[in-house]
Amino acid sequence: MSLAASAIAAPRRRPWLVFAVTTVALWGVWGALSPLSAEHGFPETLVYCVWALTMIPPALYILWRSGWALEHSPRAIAYGMAIGLLGAGGQMLLFHTLTIGPAYFVFPIISLSPVVTIALSFAFLRERTGWSGALGIVLALVALPMLDLSFGRGISGGLGWFVQSLLIMLAWGVQAYFMRLANHTVRAESIFFYMMLGGLLLAPVALAMTDWSQPINTGIDGPWMTAAIQLLNAIGALTLVYAFRHGKAIVVAPLTNAGAPLVTAALALVFASVVPGPLKMIGLVLALIASLLLVLEPEAPAEAGHDPDVSTPSPEWTPTSCKSSPSSSPATSRDTPVA
Repeated sequence: MSLAASAIAAPRRRPWLVFAVTTVALWGVWGALSPLSAEHGFPETLVYCVWALTMIPPALYILWRSGWALEHSPRAIAYGMAIGLLGAGGQMLLFHTLTIGPAYFVFPIISLSPVVTIALSFAFLRERTGWSGALGIVLALVALPMLDLSFGRGISGGLGWFVQSLLIMLAWGVQAYFMRLANHTVRAESIFFYMMLGGLLLAPVALAMTDWSQPINTGIDGPWMTAAIQLLNAIGALTLVYAFRHGKAIVVAPLTNAGAPLVTAALALVFASVVPGPLKMIGLVLALIASLLLVLEPEAPAEAGHDPDVSTPSPEWTPTSCKSSPSSSPATSRDTPVA
């Protein structure tokens, strides 16, 4: 097969990579733009509410493409709601954690959520990878805390923030594991729909946590700009569900978490002339190497065509349809997004 033909055929053999790279690109741009909301006087608790609403259009779109075939089985509802509530619940806890603990320690801890996903997938789904994939996973896990780590003043008060950070890390790691596990038996469209419902259920909590005594920007550069930014996040969560459907969690989780900050850093450098510090630069280099190793990891012949563990009901959104039509974890101003 010629090189050109091989390049054309590659996306068909590795649909997970198309969706994973799409997620990286969307979340990378989202990461660069997400701080704008708080800078323009729109609080992060309301950003969450806007994000929850932006999950609705992608959820309805993919349901429409599948002929409105929403699964109503207890398993589908339980998986989808668990995924949505773990992600949204972690975000709610993060709002409180950042009020009692230092962000420069909180974010490096929760950035290690792929460790939980990898451990669970290795133990219970029996997922394995080659030496280059294993090296990529290790480098990604080393790079992730470096991308968020910064140094500030000494920590005062108790260590409740540390326990809460571990709980957030656990919640988001288990969420990604469930995302892969659910895809074995439930349609991706149904998973995402119930994810959306889970996010909406916690919107009243975010509203209750909002400090209404502070001025809130309700203009075009407030909720409307936030909606445009968070839509990138929402669509990225959708493509992530499809990436977990077709790919291994031990590869998809570290790739998407390490790849998105690379895009964010590149955009910040090009458009804002923001040069990362030495520690973050090392983390970005490691993340780049890790991403390349994970992307270039060869697949076994059985994996290249079809994943026997994943049901493929029809019709389904495929990478081909992704080319012709547009393809989400709410906003915190951090480089490593979560679903």
